[in-house]
Amino acid sequence: MDAFAELLNRLVYTPGRNAKLGLMARYFLKTPDPDRGWALAALTDGLPFTFPVRKTLQELMAPRVDEQLFRLSRDYVGDTAETVALLWPEAPEGANSPRLSEIVAALELTQRSDFPKLIESWLDQLDANGRWALLKLLTGALRVGVSARLAKTAVAQAWDKDVSEVEEIWHALAPPYEELFSWLEGHQERPDISNLPVFRPLMLANPLEDQDFEALELNDFAIEWKWDGIRVQVVMRGGAVRIFSRTGDDISHSFPELTSAFDFSAVVDGELLVVRDGKVAPFSDLQQRLNRKTVGAKMMRDYPVHVRFYDALEVDGVDLREFSYDLRRKHLRAWHQEVSPAHTDLSDELEVSNTDQLRDIWEQTREAAIEGLMLKRRTSPYLAGRPKGHWFKWKRAPLTLDCVMMYAQRGSGRRSSYYSDYTFGAWRETDGGERELVPVGKAYSGFTDEELMQLDKWVRNHTVERYGPVRSVEVGVVLEVAFDSVHWSKRHKSGVAMRFPRIHRIRWDKPADEADQLETLIQLIVE
Repeated sequence: MDAFAELLNRLVYTPGRNAKLGLMARYFLKTPDPDRGWALAALTDGLPFTFPVRKTLQELMAPRVDEQLFRLSRDYVGDTAETVALLWPEAPEGANSPRLSEIVAALELTQRSDFPKLIESWLDQLDANGRWALLKLLTGALRVGVSARLAKTAVAQAWDKDVSEVEEIWHALAPPYEELFSWLEGHQERPDISNLPVFRPLMLANPLEDQDFEALELNDFAIEWKWDGIRVQVVMRGGAVRIFSRTGDDISHSFPELTSAFDFSAVVDGELLVVRDGKVAPFSDLQQRLNRKTVGAKMMRDYPVHVRFYDALEVDGVDLREFSYDLRRKHLRAWHQEVSPAHTDLSDELEVSNTDQLRDIWEQTREAAIEGLMLKRRTSPYLAGRPKGHWFKWKRAPLTLDCVMMYAQRGSGRRSSYYSDYTFGAWRETDGGERELVPVGKAYSGFTDEELMQLDKWVRNHTVERYGPVRSVEVGVVLEVAFDSVHWSKRHKSGVAMRFPRIHRIRWDKPADEADQLETLIQLIVE
């Protein structure tokens, strides 16, 4: 556990991507099985435990620390795991730290009623850093600035492999990934996935910058709409159907009407949408279907899902990824015409003769309720990751609104000491003719470190009330917020919700009473 705790601690304070890769690669090379496999699981998909960690910690801390002191400490630190780790009594000299694999093995056998005693015994054996790492592990929220793909990249880098080779077999493996490490170290052959419905790493697009637009040779690119759904990969092999998200998560259980209807041998790439009478519904409708463990008949009827295919990685056992984009599309069209899978269609290519026409089409995407355009080089093979110069995404220009900061919350990780998460509102007229602020969104990005310092200082000096790690602030700071779209929402007091809000500018120059009205935001909703 000590080595894993040291890894997490160094990852938190190491900002550079390459430096993080180096730390993880060295850890995987030096650490024996199965500890390194469980560490990899924690850094990627998380460990499959659902114990009541937060409640247990509150019960364990009650006899050790005054309740008010704990609350104030948690508020100041901004992280429960770190607060408990620092307040817990130090381990006696010579205490033996458990191995990571021992912790996992014990958790697999533990009943919920025995969980508090088990946690208590481990906390008593570990130092502050070990206690912090243990609690991060148990909550599943490491927050050390490492994505699942970065962790997989570190594994590949440690043994001089391409990350796509690791991702190809990832979903055929299970923690602690001993087969993976055995293959990487040359002790056995690469795991066979030939007849398994596993995820293939996706090809991603780069944003279309001004210099890319100026250098465009339109004849070299296929152009299509960028649909406002979620990217999915549909895989059917050996009679099993899987639907994967862009990050490789299996989301099949949320869409039973698709998995029951699909009967083919292929790996196809597309966009998951809600479609009614041939018209794509707003993204907020699709959100009603996401992350649901069970889906009833009414939900399927009210929010009918549809997959719009635009690429094929494999058809009838033939791997098409080395083929050009044009040739893959040819195979896709022929396959789709022959199989005609239910709840699907193909994304059409647009006919564009010059860049002026292309810009005109792009400028109309918001009015047409389309997210933007995709440009795909016709000669491109299907390459995992985000290769430069092959695929471009040209998202519609963001909307902006001047809003007023209402609440501020501490961030996480290196921002845990700063108020960096801001809830903002717009003005609404009450029945009595007065104006009130109602929340319309929350953002924690789009500003520089220097601006964060300024905002944090302002929040501390203008706090009205405190609610744990959240502060209500005076009406004073106007934030120009950029967002992609706005939808009706029953979960918000304002009745609306922004999609992908981020801070565009801090309007220190603008009085709060001149910020925008809620009605202005409502007028931007596309029905």
